[in-house]
Amino acid sequence: MAKDQNRPVKIAMMVLNSVLVVVTDLWAGLLGSAVFRRHFHLLLSGVVLFGPALSLWVSKYSIFANRNHYLYRMFLRSGWAWTCVFTGSFVFVLSFSIRRSLSLSVCHLSRIATVGALWWGSRSLLTLLENMSGSCYEPMPATLVGGLNLGQGASVPGQSLLLLHEGERKASCLKAGMLWQGWEVSEDTLLLCLCCLLLAEETAVLGPYLALGGPSGPPLRLLFLLCVSLLGLWLFLLLCLLAYFPQFPSQLLGGALGCLGWRGLYQGWYRLQPSWCCPGWPGEGLLITTQREPYSERGVHDVWPKH
Repeated sequence: MAKDQNRPVKIAMMVLNSVLVVVTDLWAGLLGSAVFRRHFHLLLSGVVLFGPALSLWVSKYSIFANRNHYLYRMFLRSGWAWTCVFTGSFVFVLSFSIRRSLSLSVCHLSRIATVGALWWGSRSLLTLLENMSGSCYEPMPATLVGGLNLGQGASVPGQSLLLLHEGERKASCLKAGMLWQGWEVSEDTLLLCLCCLLLAEETAVLGPYLALGGPSGPPLRLLFLLCVSLLGLWLFLLLCLLAYFPQFPSQLLGGALGCLGWRGLYQGWYRLQPSWCCPGWPGEGLLITTQREPYSERGVHDVWPKH
């Protein structure tokens, strides 16, 4: 009797597991294909370049036109943390399940740590450049314009007089309710582009891994689908920012810097011979070939590592 009662549960679990396998295989095949890996950065560049044109069709009354929307507050403001946790978990589970080597898993995780250091350094440098190149202005009521020396402020057509505050930083200026004018780069666009390219690179390993017959349990497949979902969310938020909050050319500069950082790391440094100062590309030491090539360029010479 107990067996009959548990039978529907087992059937449901089998169906869910089959769906999980099918969906994972489809996405792994797409992300691991050479066509996707070679052209995804071009797709992302096209989104950043032509995305602001969507502002001509979107409604300013949409819920996504509110910068305090839940998605912006929950995900965008902590975008790197979400990317680091999901991608790091996937990379660790995949590498450790194959080689059972903690040192190798840490080596693969160091790629994500390096991207995090690049993001932190970029934010610090951009903040420094913004503070050096910008100026803080305090709007003055029209009744106080008389008697002020116009040489001490900047007059903007259609607005009240702006009084210059020297030595102010951008953060303190905006916090005080004043206006900041100067050169800037969209950090949100930079972060989203960098996270999208990182997720595309790190998750692409699963396709060749499954094609070689590697074992994959539900935890690994679920982590992979979470990473794919996060990639889709970052692309959606990037489109929302470009469509509802267009800022040219700061968003274009942010996207360009994100792609430049990805190219310098994943298309440059990580392709060097693995050493104490280079973690290698995703899949290094996990997917073995007769020639040392990135797995996106491999052919029939792939073999599964022997334990």
